[in-house]
Amino acid sequence: MHSYHSFHSGDVEIAYIDTGPGSGAEGKTILLIHGFASNIEINWVGTGWVDTLSQAGFRVVAIDNRGHGKSEKLYDKAQYGAPIMAEDARLLLDHLDIGRADVMGYSMGARITAFLSMGYPDRVRSAIFGGLGIGMVKGVGAPEPIAEALEADDPGTIPDQTALMFRKFAEATGSDLAALAACIRSARIKIREEALANLRLPVLVCVGSKDDIAGSPYELADIIPGAEAFEIAGRDHNRAVGDKAYKQAVLDFLDRRP
Repeated sequence: MHSYHSFHSGDVEIAYIDTGPGSGAEGKTILLIHGFASNIEINWVGTGWVDTLSQAGFRVVAIDNRGHGKSEKLYDKAQYGAPIMAEDARLLLDHLDIGRADVMGYSMGARITAFLSMGYPDRVRSAIFGGLGIGMVKGVGAPEPIAEALEADDPGTIPDQTALMFRKFAEATGSDLAALAACIRSARIKIREEALANLRLPVLVCVGSKDDIAGSPYELADIIPGAEAFEIAGRDHNRAVGDKAYKQAVLDFLDRRP
């Protein structure tokens, strides 16, 4: 078990972990940002990511996004959105006195990572977008069916299978369903292609070959100068995150990035 700490992003309490042998060396620090309805334990600890990166010599910092995990739960959609959560991530770096870090986000966390990279390029050494490809630009579906599924009294009445999947996942992770409903209503902000085309930092896009949510990693990588794409063979959106080949692709990328 990793020790949890917290800090305040404005007036919102945000939980995080800070572990690994990096001892604060900026060149060996990585910030992990989890996906929607997930948390540090599910997305990064249970999948072996924290151990893998720690063993590779990284100081590993991971954040529980607002409304998720051990962070404060909020019920107004105006208090969410990827740009707001990117500010939480930036303030965590400030709180820990980390000038610059590699940043990896999965799914919603990849969108947050993109906003952090665009808004504060001097703070991001490299960006890894996991579980989100061209859907970052074109969209990944309307949020309202998922919000309604999270608010439904009886899961058996949910007709949309993708929405039902998110409801079951949220229940399995012990999440606050009302907080997640507020979050999803503002979390799927599309990012303009021109904004991504202005990124000037190393980028890796990793998406499962059977992921029907994320969109093509190759199409997204083609927009960003110098970006690389990696397809996680045989994996869907949920099963890709802990894949060994995905881990190795990330380690190789981190080893060769400037």
